[in-house]
Amino acid sequence: MPAAWVAALIGLADDHLILGHRLSEWCGHAPMLEEDLAMPNIALDLIGQARGLYTYAGDLEGAGRDEDALAFGRLERAYRNLLICELPNGDFAHTMLRQFYFASFMQLFWQETESSTDVTLEAIAAKAVKEAQYHRRHCAEWVIRLGDGTDESARRMAEAVTLLAPYTGEFFIADPEAGGAVEAGVLPDTKALQPAWQADIEQVFAAAKLVLPENVYAQKGGRSGLHTEAMGHLLAQLQFMQRSFPDMTW
Repeated sequence: MPAAWVAALIGLADDHLILGHRLSEWCGHAPMLEEDLAMPNIALDLIGQARGLYTYAGDLEGAGRDEDALAFGRLERAYRNLLICELPNGDFAHTMLRQFYFASFMQLFWQETESSTDVTLEAIAAKAVKEAQYHRRHCAEWVIRLGDGTDESARRMAEAVTLLAPYTGEFFIADPEAGGAVEAGVLPDTKALQPAWQADIEQVFAAAKLVLPENVYAQKGGRSGLHTEAMGHLLAQLQFMQRSFPDMTW
């Protein structure tokens, strides 16, 4: 597999690691006990998917980097995750809406990857698509519940829609490292997933009495290593142990 495709896999793994880390920050702080269990479990699913992708990318790269080296041993500009994954959690409405956006996109992504010409990615997708379906269903229910709930919950959900709108366009911007992989049938064309994603969002928003903004400028740069201010603070926490005690073992 060409080196550029390995970079595309690492970017996909970065999405899951960074968002999983963000979601794990809710552990012990959720508004109810059920969510105190549900959100860390979703975070574990995401980090598990990141592990599979990092391990496969490291094997293909052949440079001796394992999942830990790829997850913890890089500088900020080397991470290629989508910007929406690194944004601070905000309130519960903000977190649920971001997770719904991402899960809806990844459900479509993994469904297409189940037909990948790469057997390892096909196997990763077969497991991940089931988890993404659960994540999407769980978060969609919360988006509807909050959007069509009290005046306060509806206001907070509407604010989350406005704040996150500039970050959804990056889902569908072609990864410059993935071009050959798309043509070879290894990874799906994310641009082709946009109509189905848009239809899914509009269906849930109709039930939630929310309005999807139109013609919003799409923030981008994550796939090129250009991140928001939040990324450095996130990595300071994520990498603390490995930076303080390099090559530690249990």
